[in-house]
Amino acid sequence: MGLHVSSHPLVLHKLALLRRVESEPKKFRELVREISQFLVYEATADMPLAPYTIQTPLSTMQGHAIGARIGLIPILRAGLGMVEPVIDLLPTAHVWHLGLYRDHNTLEPVTYYNKLPAQPDIDVCLILDPMLATGGSAVAAVDILKAWGAAKIKFLGLIAAPEGVERLQTAHPDVEIHLAALDERLNEQGYIVPGLGDAGDRQFGT
Repeated sequence: MGLHVSSHPLVLHKLALLRRVESEPKKFRELVREISQFLVYEATADMPLAPYTIQTPLSTMQGHAIGARIGLIPILRAGLGMVEPVIDLLPTAHVWHLGLYRDHNTLEPVTYYNKLPAQPDIDVCLILDPMLATGGSAVAAVDILKAWGAAKIKFLGLIAAPEGVERLQTAHPDVEIHLAALDERLNEQGYIVPGLGDAGDRQFGT
């Protein structure tokens, strides 16, 4: 449980490239993809396994398969860039989108899209959102998933501010948070400092 900030040298190297203002959208998307795969690798270290028998070219043996049904919940739109790299590693995962945006006046989340099925049919939800700033969108997403019936939820993000982490942990102490970096603070506009700017804008060139 709790907060997990990656210390992997490759994550730190790629994160520095991601932050640079010179990284154009194509390079930015590539780096989001690469860092996301490291994060999901670490976040799934405790996934249960189910044994099954396989045939190698030489003999039979007992292999393993992931024993949990996994759902990916990207928060639109910035979370879209994390879906493909994660589903490459978890090809049987379900994907459902949540549309949340932050009101620039109140800094509070507004839900505009929710296509979750009527009943949950997964064991673990992975919320994907590059930035955990004020924490409002993350808390709202967890609220929605818990009301839906999700039993286990983890948050995967690239960069967070201490204020966002505290808000999410206070509202939902059972949700694990996996990050590439924990930054210094939020500025007056609610942006993470030093951060990397707006992750959605930088991915999609807007």
